[in-house]
Amino acid sequence: MGLELESRPSDSPYIERVWRSRSVDVGQMTSVAVPLCDLVFWEQHGRIRASVQGPESKATMAPIPADATFFGIVLSLGTVIPHMATERLVDGALEIPDLTRLSVWIKGSAWRLPTYDNAEGFVDRLVREGVIVRDPVVAAVMDARPPAISQRSVQRHFVASTGLTQGAIRQIYRARHAAVLLREGMAAVEVVHQLGYFDQPHLSRSLNRYIGLTATRLAAADEAEPVSLLYKT
Repeated sequence: MGLELESRPSDSPYIERVWRSRSVDVGQMTSVAVPLCDLVFWEQHGRIRASVQGPESKATMAPIPADATFFGIVLSLGTVIPHMATERLVDGALEIPDLTRLSVWIKGSAWRLPTYDNAEGFVDRLVREGVIVRDPVVAAVMDARPPAISQRSVQRHFVASTGLTQGAIRQIYRARHAAVLLREGMAAVEVVHQLGYFDQPHLSRSLNRYIGLTATRLAAADEAEPVSLLYKT
């Protein structure tokens, strides 16, 4: 059956998206590049586990635990957990130990396990306690309010909060946008024109690096070939 995936946007400035899924007869998926951190909780064979997934600079093949249910909170760009250095999480993950069916330990305190429906309340509590913060410079840039500091200083803030440069982040978002358009049926030549690629080979190289699928495979939208969360921003 594959990977059943559902997601929703959030009105929290600290959350990009909330998602949940279930794995059925699938062993791996294409994990596309994303410049965001993701708090992931999953249950398999009665055991609850959790991890912080770091930003991904390129597409990879990721294993999927069999017969498991998952729930995730994708943090917005520039939102970080300071005691877990984001730059060391790029293309990696850090498992969160000491979980029960009711609570999770984060930074020395027990927090009630969140759900798909109350993710915002969970993150708000972590923000109030300083466990989660958002870089104000990155937030200002994303809100089209460039701060009165040098571009070099802005770049340092992006690298510190995401582990990636602004240029890399722009390329990742453009490739993700292209993938969504191709899945919706737009012709590759139109995607090239709309998103400012030089030509179709340029688009192909970008898709190969950041999405891990060709334009043809994306257009086919084969549900038997599971892909991590792709959505319109």
